[in-house]
Amino acid sequence: MQLLPIPSRARRADRPLRAGRRMWAAALPAVLAAAALLTGGVPAAAADTRTYLAALAETLCDKYASTRVDGGRYIVQNNVWGADTRQCIEVNGTSFRVTTADHNNSTSGAPAGYPSIYVGCHYRNCTTGSGLPVQVSRMNTATSSWQTSSPSTGVYNVAYDLWYDADPNAPAQNDAELMIWLKYRGNVQPIGQRVATGVSVAGATWDIWQGNIGWNVISFIRTTPTDSVSGLDLTAFTDVAVARGAVRPKWYLTSIQAGFEPWQGGAGLATHSFSATVT
Repeated sequence: MQLLPIPSRARRADRPLRAGRRMWAAALPAVLAAAALLTGGVPAAAADTRTYLAALAETLCDKYASTRVDGGRYIVQNNVWGADTRQCIEVNGTSFRVTTADHNNSTSGAPAGYPSIYVGCHYRNCTTGSGLPVQVSRMNTATSSWQTSSPSTGVYNVAYDLWYDADPNAPAQNDAELMIWLKYRGNVQPIGQRVATGVSVAGATWDIWQGNIGWNVISFIRTTPTDSVSGLDLTAFTDVAVARGAVRPKWYLTSIQAGFEPWQGGAGLATHSFSATVT
């Protein structure tokens, strides 16, 4: 759940440099492997590769810092909207990891932020070639795959956040939010009230919560927690949201986001890969 901060745009002047570094990153393992064959130093070559790739990662610590990845197809954002405590994420392509998180929010209130990767528009910071916005009634398929890992300490969730707007040209005026909690840790719960239990959606079982905080919020809580999903059918969740009156068919899906809501701690939360496709 996000409460509408105005994010600052990430610096873009260093994009050509980052692109060049990514090209070197792709070629480096082969170069080091060839060198290792000549020197017999395969373990050292592997270690050098890991060190070099780690050096390519971009670190974001500003509250609303973001960076474009995969040629602009996705944007990764730090997005510390609910606290003044420090948070940093390390970004490498479509993977990112929370490296610092000094949060200590009350579990009865909002989370500290939502470090995440997304496709579509977050306010007016938009990805390219996303197929969004798309009117709900005309949406054919929306699927996503996401692989994560999480620490054994802290209070947080691992969740998708989908946003719907009546006016696709005003992405800061949200009309509905759909959250999909894959797992959570600690004494936290979604917005509103639980309205259904044991509902089968997209091959798993979910409890459903609904509320309104100036816009409709519908949340699906997976009854069997998981760290990863493959080809998750987001249209199935949208259909349930429409049937329950949280989303209207004439509204537009404007973004698909995947990340973590930390209340307390959060260092070690990581996305290893992410993709989303909308037609």
